[in-house]
Amino acid sequence: MAHVEQLVGSYRAWASNGAAQAPAWLKDLREGGIARFHDLGFPNMKQEAWRFTNVAPIAEGSFALARPPARIPKLEEIQPFLLLEAGYRLVFVDGFFQPALSTPFFDDVQSLAHVVAHRPDLVREHLGTQDRPFSALNTAFVHEGAFVHVPARATVEYPVQLLFLVTSGKPVVMHPRNLVLVDREARVSIVETYAALDDGVYWTNAVTEIVVGDGARVDYHRVQREGARAYHVATTQSHQGRDSTLNLHFVAFGGTLARHDIGAVLAGPGGTLILNGLYLLAGQQHADHHTTIDHAADHCESHEYFNGVLDERSRGVFTGRIIVRPGAQKTDSKQTNNNLLLSTDAHADSQPQLEIYADDVKCTHGSTVGPLDPRALFYVRSRGVGEHEAKRLLTYGFAAEILGRMEVAPLRAQLDAIVRGRLAEQ
Repeated sequence: MAHVEQLVGSYRAWASNGAAQAPAWLKDLREGGIARFHDLGFPNMKQEAWRFTNVAPIAEGSFALARPPARIPKLEEIQPFLLLEAGYRLVFVDGFFQPALSTPFFDDVQSLAHVVAHRPDLVREHLGTQDRPFSALNTAFVHEGAFVHVPARATVEYPVQLLFLVTSGKPVVMHPRNLVLVDREARVSIVETYAALDDGVYWTNAVTEIVVGDGARVDYHRVQREGARAYHVATTQSHQGRDSTLNLHFVAFGGTLARHDIGAVLAGPGGTLILNGLYLLAGQQHADHHTTIDHAADHCESHEYFNGVLDERSRGVFTGRIIVRPGAQKTDSKQTNNNLLLSTDAHADSQPQLEIYADDVKCTHGSTVGPLDPRALFYVRSRGVGEHEAKRLLTYGFAAEILGRMEVAPLRAQLDAIVRGRLAEQ
């Protein structure tokens, strides 16, 4: 509780600072967030949703609120994390927007702080107080992050890139808040990346909200490449309208401890959701994914695929919950979580869950945990391939299944190279 009080004190000091000035509605939102965090406190392993993940290193740690970076990286330094020269991008360093490294577009692709100041009508109704401890804390510190708005029937030609880089070698915390609004029948691809230029200890506490209008299509990619000693906690929440399509892709490579809560609400009839994820862990890394797909309307479909590759003493946690509300007839929902253990010390926990309150639906779920299939390994080796190379090829194929569903070719190639490089080290 002492550290909770410290964070509340940190909030009070920050909120009274001129740099955090805000309109009355945003102040109220922040106050609601810090009050909720104070009531909830940090989660512990006695709580069902956290029984596999110990956040004591965060709760008992000492993280100062990040300050503007002393040095702004040059464009060539961040190039390895970018995809294309063309298109719009927003770059944040140590939590602060960097216009010199970015290519914004008026008020539609901008920093959240800019839009709150100049076009509050675009964001006010969509920024919500979160119920979970970490997202409530993020709400308390709402200030900076990415804002993307695609007007009705518009198509954005190139992927929009949102890059969050950490350069500080000190134990700091950042609370990026991202809001994506895609209006009726619009089309966009977005790549949200978290990475570091330093291997220091730090904590990212991020929230992204995605609103998909009727008939719109969004391909959203989130790549977590944090530093090896980083803590990464995140919430991604989406809301879909009638006949919309949302393809969510999540990849987790970095961090010593990572937790990602993913919530998707299919609120209009005829919606389609693809939830596609990969976690590739080694050493003593711990990654925990909690997904909740809420079928709140009829004639919707969702397909969820999460693959985990775990080596050495790493641990992966997956909890996938599907809710079919009363009246959400003709729902078609499938969920699969497969975990590949490359070491006898690696561990995976998989908990698929179904809650069905309608009678005319098709819902399936399944999970696997285990080593490489010895029959597949025998088959590859019988073709003259050595044991080590055969294991590497099969493991790569297991990961590539997830990457293959991504339609942004430069990103797919970038992630493919990372996977190959990680597997080559084993």
